[in-house]
Amino acid sequence: MKDHLVCIKLGLALVLLGLLFGVGLGITFGANEAMFEQYIAQGIAAHPELHDAKSPDKIWRYAQRAHFHANGIAAFSLGLLLLVAFSTLKDTLKKVSATLIGLGSAYPLAWFTMYLLAPSIGRDAAHGHLITELFTFVGVGGLVVGLAILLANLFLGLGKASGSK
Repeated sequence: MKDHLVCIKLGLALVLLGLLFGVGLGITFGANEAMFEQYIAQGIAAHPELHDAKSPDKIWRYAQRAHFHANGIAAFSLGLLLLVAFSTLKDTLKKVSATLIGLGSAYPLAWFTMYLLAPSIGRDAAHGHLITELFTFVGVGGLVVGLAILLANLFLGLGKASGSK
């Protein structure tokens, strides 16, 4: 089993960090949800011209989505990494695929960035912010390309290591 994990270590580390982020957010919500709500309320009070009546609920939802996506993507990605580890991919492609899948953990950070930025710059500006976009493209792009490499191997036999059946 240890031999199978060597090629996916970086991807596994990224996925586990994403899982810890999601679980940590959940624990923090349970321990001190008011902290999140106060952060939102203070930001809206400081910049009322940027907000409407829906802002408090929508911004709070961004934090929740960060939590949901972090846990969901991490769970999905752990399964994918097991498939990568035991696939017939060449070791180099296993590393690439696993790392790209691990980068999927960046996507929940886009939602968390929107939560952090929206109170002070508005929801639309937070949604289109460079950092939000970067986390979105890295997360979604990494996951999609890593999954494509894995699927190409599993269903089309592409990228097989020599001697694989």
